Amino acid sequence: MNTTITDIFFDLDHTLWDFDKNSEMAFDRIFKNKYPEIKTADFVEKYAPINQACWKLYQNDEITHVELRYNRLKFSFDALNYKISDEDINGIANDYIEFLTDNNYLFDGAIEVLDYLKPKYNLHIITNGFAAVQDKKINNAALGSYFNTITNSESAGVKKPNSIIFDYAVNLAKASKENSIMIGDCLDADVNGALNAGLDAIFFNDKKIEAPENIKQINHLLELKKYL
Repeated sequence: MNTTITDIFFDLDHTLWDFDKNSEMAFDRIFKNKYPEIKTADFVEKYAPINQACWKLYQNDEITHVELRYNRLKFSFDALNYKISDEDINGIANDYIEFLTDNNYLFDGAIEVLDYLKPKYNLHIITNGFAAVQDKKINNAALGSYFNTITNSESAGVKKPNSIIFDYAVNLAKASKENSIMIGDCLDADVNGALNAGLDAIFFNDKKIEAPENIKQINHLLELKKYL
């Protein structure tokens, strides 16, 4: 492990901010108010993998932001065999984005590990999420004071795993790649993206999926204390 690390870059969703839990609560609010016949748990079971697949297409520039917002809902309702109009889908998409940031559950240990790291390192965020939404998440979850810089794909002009976004973030942070490390939940976007860009990386593998043995990984955020 590089003991000269000065700057730590975190992913936000699925790493610090508990996207799945907050997302389920947003959908539950929507369905209870407007679509009580839909069971949130049944919908989320379909939505979670579909959303991940759509995000992968989005980060690889294979679909647009508008297509991402529509497709992940349309495909989920199709998987439930639930007929719904495009107008209603677009309405749900808008309500979802509005309600999502009202819930700000973080992963267990997030605040404790940030409190541990903050006095020792410069902390930053690199996210593929939409700027306005991510800013609300960070502010509403009281995370803003921990981070010196926040890089999103809109400001960088590209998404992880493109090395340009890592270059942009490192330059914004006035850091050096040799003294920087990326922590995130996605092997492709966060870990391989960072390694290919010249940064070190740690895989936040809370779901304990199979990963290459040469990749540094943790299953709980507090395990970062072993490395940093």
